[in-house]
Amino acid sequence: MATVEQTRRPDPRYQIGEGKVEELAALVKETEAEKVIFDNPLKTIQTYNLAKATGVEAIDRFKLILEIFTSRATTVEAKLQIQLATQQYELAHAKEKVRLTKRGEQPGFMGLGAYEAEVYQEAIKKEIHTIKKKLKKIREKRVLHRERRLELGFTSVSLAGYTNAGKSSLFNALTKENLKTEKGLFTTLSTTTRFLDLPEKRVLLTDTVGFIDRLPLTLIEAFHSTLEETIYADLVILVLDISEPLSIIEKKNAICLETIDRIGASGVPFITVLNKTDLLSESEAEKKLEKLKTTVKNPVLISALHKLNLDELRTRIAERFSSQIQAKFTITLTNETPKFLSWVHTNTNVKKENYVENTVELVFEGEPSFVEGIRNRVQKLNGHFELIPAHTGTKQM
Repeated sequence: MATVEQTRRPDPRYQIGEGKVEELAALVKETEAEKVIFDNPLKTIQTYNLAKATGVEAIDRFKLILEIFTSRATTVEAKLQIQLATQQYELAHAKEKVRLTKRGEQPGFMGLGAYEAEVYQEAIKKEIHTIKKKLKKIREKRVLHRERRLELGFTSVSLAGYTNAGKSSLFNALTKENLKTEKGLFTTLSTTTRFLDLPEKRVLLTDTVGFIDRLPLTLIEAFHSTLEETIYADLVILVLDISEPLSIIEKKNAICLETIDRIGASGVPFITVLNKTDLLSESEAEKKLEKLKTTVKNPVLISALHKLNLDELRTRIAERFSSQIQAKFTITLTNETPKFLSWVHTNTNVKKENYVENTVELVFEGEPSFVEGIRNRVQKLNGHFELIPAHTGTKQM
């Protein structure tokens, strides 16, 4: 409806200055806006003061993302993850809510007669504990599925990227599925896995939740079990929208890589898909590709909507796996072990890691030359190393 900006120190009462609050209130009345949304975080007292001054609800960026997530959630897991993030947010603001309630600023909540911070906080903590238990069961089931796929020799590919880049459209085009796709943020909030047929190989393709700039840590923690599908993938296909301005593409690419690093998947090989080429001329797409080659990893131009250049993408995915080999090693835990394991995690795709008494067994995948380097290091540490024969996935699952 309208936008207001101000550069100043945050006001403790309103976040913005009193004069700006008056301007905002007039703007809300003039435009008949239903809500005020702040891009930066608001304290509880600020949301209440702004609501009183403007006559409409005031929320910050985090609450907005939660509202969008809530409207998009369809699976039990996604709903639980959103509930967890919401309750963690409530816990952080519990004391201030209780204080405002005692002042008569806020009506009772959660059916509690006694407005004590300890009572309110304890109720939230119990709810968080219950949600985490339910999510743990779902996560354990996912781990079992993942381990079963590993035992059967299935290779996994994970779709990642900025929200609304076209991941689900690409998933549908590659797997002939019909996942929900629409213009808007966070259409996908839970993972879906299907078979993808490649030249001489069959792999599992997983669609995942989209990333966003400044994705709150609370949401990363709440959705960690879903985002784990990216960590344990053998290959990540990072989807970007090439129809956007070059500076935006580069920014979103950096945000995606940073988020992937935060969830611990930086060692997984990448192919970057530059989607929506149908919105550009061929020459425009090629010019952008040339400029992006220094900042994006292994780029491929495609249009998921019109199924353009998908055979090239399938070939590139197959090529990535043809050069990768799997191996495993067992070493004794010493002072040198953590540094060595961190190096392996950063530079290879770790499939499995087991600690038994004073030893660690690790299954990983990487380029032949790097695998050979790990073999040499393991031998120097007096460990056991062996290559794992390649498998081709069948339809059994």
